[in-house]
Amino acid sequence: MNRDWQLDLELWLEPFVSALRHKTRARMCPAYIAGLIGLGDRKSVQPMAARDAGVNYDQLHHFIASGVWDAAPLEKVLLAEADRQVGGSDAWLIVDDTALPKKGRHSVGVAPQYASALGKNANCQTLVSLTLASGEVPVMVGLRLFLPESWTSDPVRLDRAGVPEDHRAYRTKPEIALAEIDRARAAGLCFGCVLADAGYGLSAPFRQALTERGLIWAVGIPFKQKVHAADVAMIFPVAGRGRPRRRHIPDVKSMTAQAMLEKAQWRTVSWRRGTKGRLSARFAAVRVRVADGPPQRIRDMGAQHLPGEEVWVIGEHRATGERKYYLSNLPADTPLKQIAGAIKARWVCEQAHQQLKEELGLDHFEGRSWTGLHRHALMTMIAYAFLQSRRLKQAGGGKKNPRPAAPTEPTRR
Repeated sequence: MNRDWQLDLELWLEPFVSALRHKTRARMCPAYIAGLIGLGDRKSVQPMAARDAGVNYDQLHHFIASGVWDAAPLEKVLLAEADRQVGGSDAWLIVDDTALPKKGRHSVGVAPQYASALGKNANCQTLVSLTLASGEVPVMVGLRLFLPESWTSDPVRLDRAGVPEDHRAYRTKPEIALAEIDRARAAGLCFGCVLADAGYGLSAPFRQALTERGLIWAVGIPFKQKVHAADVAMIFPVAGRGRPRRRHIPDVKSMTAQAMLEKAQWRTVSWRRGTKGRLSARFAAVRVRVADGPPQRIRDMGAQHLPGEEVWVIGEHRATGERKYYLSNLPADTPLKQIAGAIKARWVCEQAHQQLKEELGLDHFEGRSWTGLHRHALMTMIAYAFLQSRRLKQAGGGKKNPRPAAPTEPTRR
């Protein structure tokens, strides 16, 4: 690392260092971030301390794992910096999660669970992530650990890992994501649309909570998600005998998203240029009422969910033969090309996950505590934001939201 680069980092980190309000921590924070960015394959505390003559292992370990300081001021500065770099009404806020493979059972949150990056169940920690992106430029702004029920039901494990009291109750990934979105909005983060995959999109409370917050969203769903035609009417059923019915029911049955789109008009849409030319697939979109209202017994069909919000149901047929389905509350007059562009903008968060692991050692932390893991994750996000600021400056002369050469979409491993 040349001296000019270090001076640039020190200058850029001044708002973060000021937020720490402590002389020793003001030295440790830049040293830790420089260790993440600098040379060396391993980005855990011991090898980073060994490569830096200015700090020792005990100092760096105390800073990240056991020192008494509040991460919230640094998180707020990170959100402000991300907003400066890529925020705006055309920015995406992308919800996802990423797995950190681990051995043993003592690292906080580790358990056998599905790891999307591996495409299978594995012993790992799972972090719910929030990424702000504009075009092809992502900046990670949130990483929060998901605690499986095997942890939240075991007070001894929670005590040993130092899990704070207000994080010990079980929360689903969508619930964690909503809390992170609220934190980002309270800090003034500016974005136009929330994106998420089917792991979050299948949650009706998650979609409804986004709408209640006045947010625009586009999320993946399973093909079997039930929807009603947009013109569904609520009627009083005619009672053959007994008392008259007192509750409305839909005049037609709901059907799966896949069935709703079978007779729709499909057309090829290109949403952006990749490294090998234009990226395209066949899309169809139909206005529907999503079947996520209150459950109601309907004739002899048992309990069915009543029609809820009017949204788009979207289908994607890829050249590989794979089929994907989505819901979005984008306005009814939104062109199909714009809908497809929103759906496909989510891939940049996978690029960010990959770079945080491969370049900055997100998955290299060797401690077991809640505090240490989240501080390490925060340092990697700050380091990533610094690298993005340099790339933006080099690509656009300091302009906000330049269009650098399109990076390659990461492949799932």
